[in-house]
Amino acid sequence: MFINVAIVFEAVGALAMIIGAVIAIVLGIRTLRRGDGGSAAFTTLRTTFGGAILLGLEVLVAADLLRTITSKPSLEDALILGIIVLIRTILSISIQIEIEGVLPWRRALLGSGASVVSGEISRDRRAGAGRGPRD
Repeated sequence: MFINVAIVFEAVGALAMIIGAVIAIVLGIRTLRRGDGGSAAFTTLRTTFGGAILLGLEVLVAADLLRTITSKPSLEDALILGIIVLIRTILSISIQIEIEGVLPWRRALLGSGASVVSGEISRDRRAGAGRGPRD
């Protein structure tokens, strides 16, 4: 039963990345259509997609933890889990540095992948609200 939960978590993690990619593309196109320029559109696309990847990685780590603790625990499984979590943590930190341009421990508050995506959506809504309908 718990193995099925781990599979659901893996699917949710992958789905978060896929949906995040779609949201990133839509926000990037909307930024371009507003006339904010290609640089702003690329930054929006990169930031939003990076946040979606961060969110997906966080969920995938949870899936790995569930899979490991619900299987027959062994030293080899624990070592493999540790390596996977280490690799995903390094990836998460690298993506966060790329998105924010600062080391995570130099910031007062760390943002999650979900907060990055929601921040970009909010920024898009604020930018769209200031403009009237187009003909």
